Amino acid sequence: MGSIAKDDRAEVIQAWYMDDSDEDQRLPHHRDPKEFVSFEKLDELGVLSWRLDADNYETDPALKKIREDRGYTYMDFCEVCPEKLPNYEEKIKNFYEEHLHTDEEIRYCVAGSGYFDVRDHDESWIRIWVKKGALIVLPAGIYHRFTLDTNNYIKAMRLFVGEPVWTPYNRPHDHLPARKQYVENFLEKEGAGRAVDAAA
Repeated sequence: MGSIAKDDRAEVIQAWYMDDSDEDQRLPHHRDPKEFVSFEKLDELGVLSWRLDADNYETDPALKKIREDRGYTYMDFCEVCPEKLPNYEEKIKNFYEEHLHTDEEIRYCVAGSGYFDVRDHDESWIRIWVKKGALIVLPAGIYHRFTLDTNNYIKAMRLFVGEPVWTPYNRPHDHLPARKQYVENFLEKEGAGRAVDAAA
């Protein structure tokens, strides 16, 4: 916990283990007592993050460098809220279905906030709260889901290598090469692949 406080990302990104409650998905769903998750733990799962200057995303040299280093050539924006997103109720339900992508999911929160949930080595859910200024990269093949928080609004920059493909593969899709590679790179190397094939 001590190292989290010194990391400037902690002002725009927090992560914790979720409880098993079926209450409103937009609530924090902390365990009791709360169990926070370090950036080191997220790194182990392949989840990368940065804190950037969201007020100057058009000219921010830090964002430019990340895009160049990681080959993010495509960029657009997505606003998720009842007023701006067509078929809002259906979309938010789909976003919250556990799924994976065959490419990275890169989201830069330039306004508002929301939750990305990812599975850890033991299949427990980790909730990652992103706020304005947070850039997060979910690796290809990781099972995850997204929901708004109780503010009901996020504006996110979506980044992509080449032409965007937004296809979600709802769980189980353990046979996909992207999933197999993710398991190999991030779950098995810790010797923690115990629950990897639970949903085969």
